[in-house]
Amino acid sequence: MSDTPIDNAYWRSPSPDTSPQAIWALLREIAESQKETDRRMQETDRRMQETDRRMKETDRRMKETDKKIGDLGNRFGELAEHLVAPNIKEKFKSLNLIFEYVSRDHILGDYSGNRYAEIDIILENYEMVMAIEVKSKPDINDVNKHISRMEILRARMEILNDKRKLRGSIAGAIMTNDVRNYIHKKGFYSIEQSGDTVKINEPEGFTPREW
Repeated sequence: MSDTPIDNAYWRSPSPDTSPQAIWALLREIAESQKETDRRMQETDRRMQETDRRMKETDRRMKETDKKIGDLGNRFGELAEHLVAPNIKEKFKSLNLIFEYVSRDHILGDYSGNRYAEIDIILENYEMVMAIEVKSKPDINDVNKHISRMEILRARMEILNDKRKLRGSIAGAIMTNDVRNYIHKKGFYSIEQSGDTVKINEPEGFTPREW
C-alpha cells in the first residue's frame, strides 16, 4: 500500500469556465438552440395548418359527393315515377280496381308550413285511395317508412271526414325477393318494372292491408 497521500483535487469536478469568452459562447449556443426550437415549432404549426386544410378539403369533397349521389338518387326516383305513373291505372284495372284519378307529388302538411309526409303517386276513386311510394331500389326501411306515411295520410283523411278505404303500394325499378316478400307481408302491393311498362305483383293468398 502506497504511503503517497491522495491528491484531493483529483476527485473534484473541474470548475466551470466563467471567462467572458465562455459565457458568450454559451449564450450563442442557447440562442441557436432557441432558434432551432422556434423553427421546429413553426414547422409543426405549418404542418398542422396543412393537415387542417386537407381535412377541410376532404370534407368539402365528401359533401359534394354526397350531394351528387343524392341528386342522382332523386333523378332515379323521378325516372321511376315517369315509368310507373302513365300505366298504373290500367295495371290496377286488371286487378278489378278501377281508379278515376291519378296525381303525383303530394305533400302532407299544415298551414304553418310543416311537412309530415310526401306521397309520390296517388290513385283515387269514390271508394278508395291508393298511395304509391316509388324508389329506384326499395329496401325494408323504405317499406317501414311507407307504413308511417300511410298512418299520417289516414289521420289527415279522418280530419277531412274522408272515410274512403286506404291502401298502399311500393314500386321499384329493381327489387330483391326479400324486399318483395316483406312488402307483401306488410300488406302492400309491389310494383316492378317489366320491359317498357310495369307489373303489379299479387301473390296467391295476398290480402292487401287497409288503413
